[in-house]
Amino acid sequence: MIPALRFRNFRLLWIGLGISFSGTFMQQAAILWHVSLLVPDDRKALALGTVGLVRVLPIIAFSMISGVAADVFDRRKLMLVTQLGGAAVALGLAALVVTGQRSLWPVYTLAGIGAAVGAFDPPSRHALVPMLVPREHLANAISLNTVMSQVASVAGPALGGIVIATGHLAWAYVFDAVSFVSVVVALLMMRNVPETDRRSEHARNELSFSAARDGLRWVFRSPVLRSTMLLDFFATFFSSATALLPIFAQDILRVGPRGYGWLYAASAVGSTLGSLVLVPLSPHLNRRGRTLIWAVLGYGLATVLFGVSRSFWLSFVALACGGAMDAVSMVIRHLVRQLETPDAMRGRTVGISMLFFMGGPQLGELEAGLVGNWLGAPLSVVTGGLGCLVATALVAAATPELRRYRRESPIG
Repeated sequence: MIPALRFRNFRLLWIGLGISFSGTFMQQAAILWHVSLLVPDDRKALALGTVGLVRVLPIIAFSMISGVAADVFDRRKLMLVTQLGGAAVALGLAALVVTGQRSLWPVYTLAGIGAAVGAFDPPSRHALVPMLVPREHLANAISLNTVMSQVASVAGPALGGIVIATGHLAWAYVFDAVSFVSVVVALLMMRNVPETDRRSEHARNELSFSAARDGLRWVFRSPVLRSTMLLDFFATFFSSATALLPIFAQDILRVGPRGYGWLYAASAVGSTLGSLVLVPLSPHLNRRGRTLIWAVLGYGLATVLFGVSRSFWLSFVALACGGAMDAVSMVIRHLVRQLETPDAMRGRTVGISMLFFMGGPQLGELEAGLVGNWLGAPLSVVTGGLGCLVATALVAAATPELRRYRRESPIG
């Protein structure tokens, strides 16, 4: 069931990222709670939504150049720089709490800097994985990475909720800073990592506009790659309820910081279960295109259910179901992109997809905050879920190549 873990370099990275992701998810939950404490109730939804805006602007600015950088420079060294930069940002956030800073702009500034540093991580990280495991075990590696990420997104916010509830918000940031060291250690312990394939017709040896343009052409000429990115964007843009979770925890469900931690982790609980099911099944999943479409539709329906719920446990189940659907779609999207992209183009493909899989949630947080400030948090979530359903149906109808997409060849 787990052949990818037999490969030492992948195993090191997988363990290191599991620890680091726990800290990152804790920080994300802590920032939203931090902001909610600094503004009055009538400005809370908009202030929380703005966190998404300050995170998405650096992603838009750096996604293309970060993808080219991952194809030009040593991917391990690039990851080392991003991990150390992320640790510095986390320590800066901790310092704001310790010094009693009450202004929003320093929190927004550091969140934006963290997003800028983090924009260079996914292209190098995703492009590094196929260099650590053989192609026949890539589906297993991607499924394991999804499991690891979702377990971390359960542990991080849950632990963060406990830390916040005890009145030690700064420690959530400190743990995040320390967690980055695990990836640094893993990268330094790797041996005999192959270099990027420089013989490919897509290979570029410099940071240039031409290299970025080649990446754009590659992605948008492929209906399957293009449609997976559109589904990623619309699902997370319309169905992003994360930014409004403090409002649900404080004002609607009235469950306090511990309940907030569990609500924040609920989708990850579902994602973990879904990912565990996919570990043995993903290499043999045949109708990958249709499975992806149904998974995104299920995600939208779960979002609508969360928006109408007034019960903590029903809300938890709705978020968990949405997480399970998201795990299915995530594994298929990543697998399709890795299998359909040559090695020398992987960094640029991930960089472009960042505009969708990272830009969608952050812009979605802003959209949720604006609509929540205008119509209220529950109606914002419900309309977002309905928007996800409509957008998914339109993308599926317009892309027959995605509906027909299947496993490339039988695996015996």
